[in-house]
Amino acid sequence: MYHKGWYHIFYQYNPYSAVWGNITWGHAVSRDLIHWLILPLALIPDNWYDINGVWTGSATRHPEDGNIYMLYTGSTGNLTQVQNLAHPADLADPLLLRWVKSPANPILLPPPGIGPKDFRDPTTAWLGPDGLWRVAIGSRVEKLGLTLVYKTDDFVSYELLDHYLHSVPGTGMWECVDFYPVLVNGTKGLDTSAVGEGIKHVLKASLDDTKLDHFAVGTYDPVKDLWTPDDPESDVGIGLKYDYGRYYASKTFYDEEKQRRILWGWINETDTEFDDLKKGWASLQTIPRTVVLDSKTGRDLLQWPVEEIESLRLNFFCFDEVLVGPGSVVPLHIGSATQNFAYIALQLDITAEFEVELISGKKPGEENRCDGGAAERSSLGPFGILALADASLSELTPVFFRPVQTTLDTVTTYFCTDQTRFSNTHISIVTVALTMILDTFD
Repeated sequence: MYHKGWYHIFYQYNPYSAVWGNITWGHAVSRDLIHWLILPLALIPDNWYDINGVWTGSATRHPEDGNIYMLYTGSTGNLTQVQNLAHPADLADPLLLRWVKSPANPILLPPPGIGPKDFRDPTTAWLGPDGLWRVAIGSRVEKLGLTLVYKTDDFVSYELLDHYLHSVPGTGMWECVDFYPVLVNGTKGLDTSAVGEGIKHVLKASLDDTKLDHFAVGTYDPVKDLWTPDDPESDVGIGLKYDYGRYYASKTFYDEEKQRRILWGWINETDTEFDDLKKGWASLQTIPRTVVLDSKTGRDLLQWPVEEIESLRLNFFCFDEVLVGPGSVVPLHIGSATQNFAYIALQLDITAEFEVELISGKKPGEENRCDGGAAERSSLGPFGILALADASLSELTPVFFRPVQTTLDTVTTYFCTDQTRFSNTHISIVTVALTMILDTFD
């Protein structure tokens, strides 16, 4: 959230080890979402209702009095998941250093029909037409993934709706549920309570069974408190994902300072527990992204690193009109850190635009997508960037496009990466933004 000139992030943290356990809320602040200051712990497991962990939650700011209501899941001594309330000890403090737990905790227990371990991760609340706040919580009934909704006027007393906001069979436990509005046409973010003409709603769930984040765009009825996907074939858990790499437990917030919706995600690395203990930390947060609805499709979300990321750029190299022939590799020389350390960074932010000429009337074929890697050739590629490549190309990480001609005059494009020739001897972070222009000619 944003408060008095500072962005705040609260995160799951074990202060004693780089393994799961003793889960508290870490706290950090930033002026620009890029450079962060670590603050003292915000919430620790010190009551019976959260003694086994202060788990995921969300903040809601009251638009009238400015009060901040922090809802979070606590794991009790018998591992029952309950919902709790906390608030800042001093709203005038820009850093919000001290937090106070409500004497009413726990404010919510698992309702009838919901398992004690299947009730977690309250969302940011949104205001309904009846003047009451709504809060969504992830759950399941056997393999039916679902979202419960509660109403409240004071964030202490709640009424459970007699129906789910939405559910999808076969998707299992939904956790870290997120629910927010997006403009049908426009790039500005919206306050979480926004409804009305020209607005769609995104419902997202982190699937505990697969550790993947799925979302869908749909229509929300604020009177009936029902959300319906615009495309049932791409419903939550069976359709689109935020990210097709390692990316989980994401949450968004509305940045009223710059009128944008910002998405945070968690990278649950593949490192072993031994490696985590050796390096002293486990997992990391992604670069925050802005999120808007793709006005062209109406079903996809456009994500991009926040504009502040550009403050990290130290130098600029531009290569124009580079012709890449079939089966060829064109080196782009920018020197090396040893040759000119003052101008060459240890990380590169690469933007590449490709123009591809298609032959009109070509018969569609069953082309390979991403499964065959970058070495699998087709009539239209693949083409892209060989990142972290050595001179002999024995070590490289292709990030590439693979167009597939689906009709006589159209193509479907797959965006892929191939790590079959990547080794841990070259550790780096590569951000690649690729744009393709498809021209048809006779």
